[in-house]
Amino acid sequence: MRTALFISALAFLGLCFTLPAALSPAPKESGIQWITFAELAKKQKSKPRKVFIDVYTDWCGWCKKMEASTFKNPVIVKYMNENYYSVRFNAESKDPIEFNGKKYTNTGGTHQLASFLLSNKLSYPTTVYLNDDLSLIQAVPGYLDAKTFEMVVKYFGEEANKTIPWPDYQQTFVGEVK
Repeated sequence: MRTALFISALAFLGLCFTLPAALSPAPKESGIQWITFAELAKKQKSKPRKVFIDVYTDWCGWCKKMEASTFKNPVIVKYMNENYYSVRFNAESKDPIEFNGKKYTNTGGTHQLASFLLSNKLSYPTTVYLNDDLSLIQAVPGYLDAKTFEMVVKYFGEEANKTIPWPDYQQTFVGEVK
C-alpha cells in the first residue's frame, strides 16, 4: 500500500514539473526573419534599412540547398536579421506584388518583378541587394555557401562596395563563418 502511494505521489510530482513545459508553445524557430513585400513597404517607412531578396523557384535544387544550409548558418542569420530586411521571392509566383510603388504580376512563367530585379537575366538562385531607398546595389546569381555569402552580404551591408574594389575586399576579408 505504501509503495503504491509513493509511486502515485512521484507520478503526480512528475506531471507537475513536465506538464507546463509540454503545454507551453514551442520556441520560435531561429532563422532569418523573412518578410513579405507588403511588410517590407511598411518597415521601410518607419525604419529604412538595406534589403536582401532571395529570388528562387520551387524546382531549383541549388535554391533548396542554399535555403537548407547557407540561410541556416547562425552567423548568417544573426547578421541578416540585424542589418537587412529579408524577402524570399518565388520567381514563378502567381500573386500580384506591389513593390516600390509599382504593381507587378506573372503574365507567363516568370513573375514581372523577378524579371525587373534580375534585369531579365533569369538565373536561380539569385540574391538581390538593395539600398534603403530600394535602389539596386547588385544582383548576384548562383549558389553561395555560407562563407562566400557572408563576404558578399557584409561587402554590401557595410558599404565597402563604395570604397573598396571587390577583388581587394576578397583578399582582405576575415569572416566569422567557419
